[in-house]
Amino acid sequence: MAMSELLFQILDTPQAPLILQRAQAILHDEQRKRQTFYEWLDEDKKAEFINGEIVVHSPALDRHNAAMLLLARLLSIYVDDRQLGMVRAEKALIELTRNSYEPDVCFFGPSKAAHITDEQLYYPAPDFIAEVLSKGTEKNDRETKFADYAAHGVAEYWIIDPLRRTIEQYGIDADTEEYALDGTFGIKDTITSHAIVDFAIPVRAIFDAAANMLALRTLLVK
Repeated sequence: MAMSELLFQILDTPQAPLILQRAQAILHDEQRKRQTFYEWLDEDKKAEFINGEIVVHSPALDRHNAAMLLLARLLSIYVDDRQLGMVRAEKALIELTRNSYEPDVCFFGPSKAAHITDEQLYYPAPDFIAEVLSKGTEKNDRETKFADYAAHGVAEYWIIDPLRRTIEQYGIDADTEEYALDGTFGIKDTITSHAIVDFAIPVRAIFDAAANMLALRTLLVK
């Protein structure tokens, strides 16, 4: 449901002032909890703050870690080589209006990267995010983060399934301001980013180390 549609539904009821007052009180309490989360969090913890709750992540399977690292390697080297911005992986805490996330891989274009300092602790909304699915995170990746990333203008979102070896590519629909599926790409396909200039890779390169090295060489000679 679009944000404007939800708002109009609330305003169309006599209880609208009470609903909004209650929501404001809940959100105020969430901000207090979020500050506690920041004070508790350190570099050894893998955790996020989602809708008022601290979500602590357990260790991921190797196929998850491998896919994340292979994509991050390709993207980071490509972006650095062309001076297109900056790439961060896993431990970059993204601070959105309500929630704080640690995406698996994210990219900041030149305008955002220019304002990120060496002392940066919390990052703004990136221009591109990729999340690698796991059993414990899939619901948030497909629901809460899916809506939140779009609402904060993350132009492109990849959902990577390391079990099926697929990538779902989403972009923001201009009419709904929500994510729309651009395509689902399998192991024999090539995927082209629309947020990162000329970044096109074979899907296999995210799941196979040899294919990853070949793709890296191709990217660097273009």
